[in-house]
Amino acid sequence: MYKANYLNKPTRVRFQILAFLFINVVINYMDRTNIAVAAAAISKELSLSTFQLGLVFSAFGWTYVASQIPGGILIDKFGPRLLYTIALISWSVVTLCQGFIKGFTALLGLRLAIGVFEAPSYPINNRIVTSWFPNHEKASAIAFYTSGQFIGLAFLTPLLAIVQQYFGWRGLFIITGSVGVIWGIIWYYFYREPTEHPKVNQAELDYISDGIADIKASVIKPDLNWASFKQVFMYRKLWGIYLGQFAVTSTLWFFLTWFPTYLIKYRGLNFLKTGFLTSIPFLAAFAGVLLAGFFSDHLIKKGYSFGISRKTPIIAGLLLSTVIIGANYVHSTPLIILCMSVAFFGNGLASITWVFVSALAPPNLIGVTGGVFNFIGGLSSIVIPLLIGLLAGDGNFQSALLFIGSLAFLGALSYIFLVGSVKQVNTLVISS
Repeated sequence: MYKANYLNKPTRVRFQILAFLFINVVINYMDRTNIAVAAAAISKELSLSTFQLGLVFSAFGWTYVASQIPGGILIDKFGPRLLYTIALISWSVVTLCQGFIKGFTALLGLRLAIGVFEAPSYPINNRIVTSWFPNHEKASAIAFYTSGQFIGLAFLTPLLAIVQQYFGWRGLFIITGSVGVIWGIIWYYFYREPTEHPKVNQAELDYISDGIADIKASVIKPDLNWASFKQVFMYRKLWGIYLGQFAVTSTLWFFLTWFPTYLIKYRGLNFLKTGFLTSIPFLAAFAGVLLAGFFSDHLIKKGYSFGISRKTPIIAGLLLSTVIIGANYVHSTPLIILCMSVAFFGNGLASITWVFVSALAPPNLIGVTGGVFNFIGGLSSIVIPLLIGLLAGDGNFQSALLFIGSLAFLGALSYIFLVGSVKQVNTLVISS
């Protein structure tokens, strides 16, 4: 039963849960992108070629993508508390181990391992928000925890650069990995499902349920079989958000991997200055994702349709992301950073895409749909680092930026023409 003392006034435990998710995301992205901060130093010490560096950047994506659908199934079967704890501690230990590598092969192997252990994280985030938040608060909740990847990196990138300056790139990995291990233990002791949390009262549960949130999502154990699994591949609407997610994450992965190298090697900026300049586009993206979430929920409260309220910031954001191409035609550092900031602001606007997983997925297959959604989006973590490594092999990033901008434009078209009206996919009758 529910142990909270105040039964009439709703408790606000869901916001504590959201704050914890935010920290999870900050640590998640810190551990997947600290390689970008350390890349120049690692490349020099280990004598890595541009192609080898591209392989290291993309290695995370190989296993991350391959583990998405299995991760989604595990979430539906076992729930977020234990699975997130194991994932957090495991990827953090592997991050720490990167501080002791001696060569390219070991580094590549550890980056592959991080991809495996981080794979369930975003489907878990979506599952938790689905369980804890009513529909009219969902976009804001998703925007808030997603902002962790931007605000965390905006402030962490210069901090990580300073850490590396004093402790070296090996110390950078050891320190960031240790932080994640400690936080994983804290998560396990704090997190509970809504109906099991000792601080949640009935009034808050009723508030969540009145908003048609799937408060029982975490305790449903779906009967997964091949016929039900095929549903998540059978609808144009779902393919619309899958392809749109690939476009959104393509811009993101340029900034998570090659952006510091672009500024250092192609634009000739020094290491510490680059650490501070890279924070500006991340702050812009942070502003974009928060604006998208609150504006989208505001439109819902004003009576606009779900489709208009949710799709408007995503489409506008993808179109703004094409401004990254403008960096090819300017030469001053402020204008380059301006183009990058506008593009990443747009990427932030478009980053509430997870709201469509809950809105469109079959109710008993939210975890699996989230896994497929993140699987296709995660393909960009393989394709983008490798292709940019090839396109910019001679040190010229112009064709790489044109490629990224074009993908963003195609993503906008996907939401306009493939997603169409927003209706939940729950029409098929599945027989075992």
